Amino acid sequence: MNIGTFLERGAKRNSGAPAIVFGDRVLGYPSLIDRVGRLAAGLRELGLARGDRVLLLMPNCPELVECLWACFRGGFVAVPVNWHLHPDEVGYIVDDSVASAVVLSEATAHVAGTLGGGVRVIQVGAVGATAKVCEYESVFADHPAPVADTQADDAAWLFYTSGTTGKPKGAVLTHRNLTAMSRAYQHDLDAVPDGSVHLHAAPLTHGSGLYLVPTTDRGATHVIAPGTSFSPSGYLDLIERHHVTHATFLAPTMLNRLVAQAAARDLTSLRSIVVGGAPLYQEDLHRATAAFGPIITQMYGQGEAPMTITVMPADEALSRPGSCGRPFSTVDVRIRDVDGRPVAPGADGEVQVKGDVVMREYWHNPDATRRTLEDGWLRTGDIGHFEDGYLYLTDRAKDVIITGGSNVYPREVEEVLLRHPAVREAAVIGVPDPDWGESVRAFVVASGVTASELIEYCATRIASFKKPRSVYFVDELPKNATGKILKRELRHTSTR
Repeated sequence: MNIGTFLERGAKRNSGAPAIVFGDRVLGYPSLIDRVGRLAAGLRELGLARGDRVLLLMPNCPELVECLWACFRGGFVAVPVNWHLHPDEVGYIVDDSVASAVVLSEATAHVAGTLGGGVRVIQVGAVGATAKVCEYESVFADHPAPVADTQADDAAWLFYTSGTTGKPKGAVLTHRNLTAMSRAYQHDLDAVPDGSVHLHAAPLTHGSGLYLVPTTDRGATHVIAPGTSFSPSGYLDLIERHHVTHATFLAPTMLNRLVAQAAARDLTSLRSIVVGGAPLYQEDLHRATAAFGPIITQMYGQGEAPMTITVMPADEALSRPGSCGRPFSTVDVRIRDVDGRPVAPGADGEVQVKGDVVMREYWHNPDATRRTLEDGWLRTGDIGHFEDGYLYLTDRAKDVIITGGSNVYPREVEEVLLRHPAVREAAVIGVPDPDWGESVRAFVVASGVTASELIEYCATRIASFKKPRSVYFVDELPKNATGKILKRELRHTSTR
């Protein structure tokens, strides 16, 4: 089993369609297959062997896509990394993964000087006078490499977590995992009909890149938004210009920015918007549905179970407010208490998932693997409950606030705050309190409202112990490259 065969399958299904569109560059499926095969052969000629790790550090671009498929084809392990990381953070992942090669772009070329001498450095674009860095196009061999005969449980993608609670860990995703993810996507989320055009603006090193696999398998065209930051107007331009059918993967913050500029645009080609990576609040869902129509599908997953835990179809989302949907057909999902016992129906507990999509292990980290995988069940660290077969996520276990012995789930408070017309964004954390153990603190992006008014607004809509005791007004909330709010930064702010 090798998911590198998905590229050939997609070409046979839709060989005449462009595979990649990036600005004025258009790469057809036959050309992409040729370049991927020759790149895989070139990496072998550099001395890489099956199972070696190749770290990919660059913004979204066609070369990133080529490298992903070349790794799969050659039996190497792709290690896509957020290109915004500090060189020290990159160095940690290079060392932890024992990477044999690092592929950079001009935007990340400065990292080359910080890497040790044992790793091969390949750079897309112009390369200065240095013996340490190899120019990307020079790596391509004269002939393509055959698809490596990998096993189902061989590593294909090393997915490093964001490291919000410490050093990032590498989730080992195998060819079996990515195949299961692809089947789940095609069966439960979208069948990818012929003529599908997918637009990528979220990082291809994260969810948008994972969804390259099932969509390429069906011969979709991939339009990659140019630039190194998200442009709502530019994104909408691309939908109109290329008759985009699928917004492949958007974080809620990206969706919200699109809603603000969607009026008077011709978006009739758009059939699907997939949202994931963070909670989509109900007020935001209502506004997005009003702007785009009932085409917004919500997906819940983790790097350890890539993009495949639950799915909320667009036609059900408004009737099940707050739910992230039903489990994908390829996984089992259960709720357990802190001791691993079943909870009462409808009660909150930890969400656990089992199936072929669950990672093999954490890379070279048996202790973390034992804590996270128990008898094949992945402990997600998320708190939630089921109602009529639909999963409702309450919060991350580590984010639960215990005040006066009672649990407060930040998301519940955030949902209330976001219903206030003056509030654009909100995040809630717990802070030490000498009397109550912890108290509720809210950070909001808002105008024309006072802290006391927001506190009173919450007090009239949720239990008094859940309302914020303090409200901080900020110009923006800290977020990572995928749009997820960084609550660790807010906690750090609160301790200063």
